[in-house]
Order: sequence, then C-alpha cells, then structure tokens
Amino acid sequence: MADKQISLPAKLINGGIAGLIGVTCVFPIDLAKTRLQNQQNGQRMYTSMKKLTLLKEMLAGCGAGTCQVIVTTPMEMLKIQLQDAGRIAAQKKLMAAQAQLSPSTSAGAAESVVETRTTAMQITRELLRNKGIAGLYKGLGATLLRDVPFSIVYFPLFANLNKLGQKNPDVKAPFYVSFLSGCLAGSTAAVAVNPCDVIKTRLQSLQRGVNEDTYSGITDCARKIWKNEGPTAFFKGAYCRALVIAPLFGIAQVVYFIGIAEFILDMIPKRRD
Repeated sequence: MADKQISLPAKLINGGIAGLIGVTCVFPIDLAKTRLQNQQNGQRMYTSMKKLTLLKEMLAGCGAGTCQVIVTTPMEMLKIQLQDAGRIAAQKKLMAAQAQLSPSTSAGAAESVVETRTTAMQITRELLRNKGIAGLYKGLGATLLRDVPFSIVYFPLFANLNKLGQKNPDVKAPFYVSFLSGCLAGSTAAVAVNPCDVIKTRLQSLQRGVNEDTYSGITDCARKIWKNEGPTAFFKGAYCRALVIAPLFGIAQVVYFIGIAEFILDMIPKRRD
C-alpha cells in the first residue's frame, strides 16, 4: 500500500511531538555535552525523496539546515547559558573556598559566593535590553557552520539507510528500520560536525570561567582552541553529542512512522459545509 499524503498540520504536529519527546529523553546527555565542550585547559519517509539524486538530497538538507537556524539560534543561545551556569557557579565556589583557606587573603575578599539561579526569561530580557535582537543571534555564523553540514550529511544518509529496509518502493520500511536509520545517520552527522559545535558553544557562552579564553569570532576561536588545547579539543563532548542526537532523530522518525498527528487530527470533528 502506498503512503498516504500527509497534511501540513500533521507534519507540524508530528515534528513538535517528536522534538518534545526526543529532547526530554536526551536532555541530561546534552547538558553533559555542553559542559564538556566548555571545559578549557585540561521524519517520516516520503516517496518523493526516493526520486532525488544524492546531490539533490544534499542540497535539500542544506536548505533545511539554513532555514532552521532562524529559530534554533536563540534557543541554543539560552540553552547554553542555562546548562553552563552550574559549571561557572561551581568554579566560583571553589575559588571562594580556596581564598578562605589562603592566609594572605583579606576577610572581605574571601566572602562566600551567593548562588543565584538565572532563568531563560532573565537572560532574554538582559540580551534584548543591552544588545537588541542581535544579542539572541550571537553565534549565528557558527550555528550555520554546524547545522548546514549536519543536514547535508543526515538527510541523504537517513533516506538511503531507510531504503535498505524497504521490500517494495511503495511500502514503508518497518518502524525499527526508521528508528535505527535515524539513530545511525544522526550520530554520524553529529560526530562529523562536532568541531563546529565546539566553536559554536564557546562563542555563545556569555560567562567565562577563570583563565578561560575570550573569542572575537569563528576564526579566532578555532585558532585559539588549536593553539592552546590541541586538535583533540575539537572533539570534546563528541560521544555525548552522538548519544544526544542518535535517540533524538530515531524517536523523530518513529513518531512520523506511527503518525500521531494524523490520529489526533482524525479525532477533531470535520467542519460541515
């Protein structure tokens, strides 16, 4: 049986559900990934895709990656600040404790650090007040540098892996094939672009720890990481990122396969003319 045409609302709902479930499942690993990278010094299968050449699949992925950064860059910006806040706070506490133990430190300088919990709304208001809308898009170039190559690798790789599980071009692959194809394609693309993700994370981090470098742009960031930390630093958090992306995209493909949105939309009473 050929796949039925999926409506735009169903696609949007499926995508939202897939993203929500996937992000919830992998958030702890994504948190570890962000902190590792900041350490310094020490879909449903569409029949139309089957008719595309590899080059056209890559171009389609490029377009998808370019469009998505318009939405994802501000969210990535806020996510990184919140995920990295714990590392910065822990470092400040450690410095305060060391200062209290040092005999040469005055009493005033050794005051304990009062931890304040920052929210996404506070960060958003501060960025908008100080830098305008451009503040939310800091690191846009680095995000493009990560997401465009990721999509170029992911979408063609998923489509071709998923084809291997199809007994007939007009029949969908089993759900577990879509899941495994999404996991494998996602993790492969994630590791491939991890150097760009490290640069993006460093550029979008507003607060720096003690003795941590500041960067003026993508080239400056890449140069300082290579010089001060070595080439292996570009793969910090790579395994965590692979563990984040693999189930995230695998779950997304399963949600599209099951067709949750179609089920929800079918329950809504049809409007009579």
